[in-house]
Amino acid sequence: MITGAPTPVAPFSHAVAAGDWLFVTGQMPTDPDDDAAPLPDGVAAQTRRVMDNLILVLQGAGASLADVVSVRIFLTEFKRDYAQMNDVYRSYFPVGRLPARTCVGVTGLARDALVEIDLIARRPG
Repeated sequence: MITGAPTPVAPFSHAVAAGDWLFVTGQMPTDPDDDAAPLPDGVAAQTRRVMDNLILVLQGAGASLADVVSVRIFLTEFKRDYAQMNDVYRSYFPVGRLPARTCVGVTGLARDALVEIDLIARRPG
């Protein structure tokens, strides 16, 4: 468990290290300070919350977004939300330094979230 990161919504670790590699579990748009708080409205706000939660997990594991090499994004309303999610997502990375990525549409996510994101990072050594 990583102090300050959101409470996991299922039985899993926030992240697992394998050597220099860090595998970060998919984060939900939950409030790290209040697990019972409602999810933010809309995919843009939920994407911001998910990215901020990923930053908390990365920091707790000794890494940052600069160390991310691969990302997977899951959207429940792919056609409707893809462009808005991309706008928010892109704002978290420097121009020219985007990680490899997969984005897929899914039929549902925990807590009825609109977006979930997991990632792989290589911790600085």
